[in-house]
Amino acid sequence: MKQDNDIYILGIESSCDETASAVVKNGREILSDVVLSQIDIHRLYGGVVPEIASRNHVEAIDKVVKKALSDANVTLGDIDAVAVTYGAGLVGALLVGVSYAKGLAQAQGLPLVAVNHIEGHICANYLTYPDLVPPYTCLLTSGGHTAIVNVEDYDGYNVVCSTVDDAVGEAFDKVARVLGLPYPGGPQIDALSQRGQNVYKFHSVVTSNGNFSYSGLKTAVLNLLHNAEQRGEKLDPSDVACSFTHTAVDGLIDRLRQVVEQNGAQTVAVAGGVGANSYLRSRLKEFERKGLRVCLPKLSLCGDNASMIASRGYYMYINGERAPLSLNACPTLKLRGEKPHH
Repeated sequence: MKQDNDIYILGIESSCDETASAVVKNGREILSDVVLSQIDIHRLYGGVVPEIASRNHVEAIDKVVKKALSDANVTLGDIDAVAVTYGAGLVGALLVGVSYAKGLAQAQGLPLVAVNHIEGHICANYLTYPDLVPPYTCLLTSGGHTAIVNVEDYDGYNVVCSTVDDAVGEAFDKVARVLGLPYPGGPQIDALSQRGQNVYKFHSVVTSNGNFSYSGLKTAVLNLLHNAEQRGEKLDPSDVACSFTHTAVDGLIDRLRQVVEQNGAQTVAVAGGVGANSYLRSRLKEFERKGLRVCLPKLSLCGDNASMIASRGYYMYINGERAPLSLNACPTLKLRGEKPHH
C-alpha cells in the first residue's frame, strides 16, 4: 500500500535498443522493472540500426509502460511524476520515449522530469545499495561515455576525466565485431578473454593529461590482426580478447586509483555496461583490500533500464526540477559538470 509520504516515479527509457519502463518508490526501491530488448533483431546486422530501433520502440512502448504499472500493482493515479530519458542516445529512439512521456504527463496532469541517461547510470547504485549516499567517486563505463566522476551530492557531479574519443563500451563492441563475435560484443569478449592469456602489449588508454583514449587501442588490435593475416599467421582470438580487455580495464583502474588517492574518497562506485565485465570487477577488489567500499550495481542494472531513470527522476522531482511539455530529445547531452576537451 502506498503511504502518504511515499513518492512513486514512473521511469521511461528508450535511448538505444531497449524499450524500458519501471516504477520506483522513494528513489531506492524497485516495484517493477520491464525491459524489452531488441538484441535479437540487431544481431542480424552486427549492431544497432537506428531506424529499426525507433520503429520497434514505437511498437513496444505502450505495452511496456502498462506492464510496468501492472507488475508494480499500481495505477497512474498512484504515480507522482513521469521521468524520461531525453539524452544522450540515438535521436529517433529518444524521441519515442520523450513523445510518449509528454503525452502521458499531459493527459494525466502529472509532472514531467527530463533525465540525463548518464546520470541515470550512476543512480543504478542507489537501487543496489539503498544506504549509499554521496559523496563518492564513480567510474562511469557506459556504451557512449567513459569518465571518472566525483559525485558530490544527488545533483552535483564533478567530472575529473573522461574519454577524448571512443567510450570503453564502444571499443569492446568494435573489437568484438573484428573478432567475428555476435552483437552485443561486451559479454562475448568477456567470456572469450577468460580462456586466453594476456600476451599482446598495447599502449595505455590513459592520455598524458589524464583523460582516456580508446580509438588507438581499437586500431592497435585491428593492426595486430591485419598484420598476422598478411603473414599467414592465425592468432588465438582468446589471447587477443584477453590482451585487449587487460589494457582497456587496467587504464581505468590505474586512473581511478590516482583520483581516489588525490580526493581521499572512502567509497568507489561503478556505472554502465562495462561494469558487468568480470575482469573489471576482479580488479576493483584491490580497492576493497585497501579498506574502501566498492559499489557494483546488480548485473541487470548495468545495462540500460528504466529503474535507474526513475531513481534519478526521484531526486530531481524532490529538488523541484520540472521539464516543460516542449521538451525535446538531446542526443549529444553531456554530464553536468563535464568540461569540453580542447
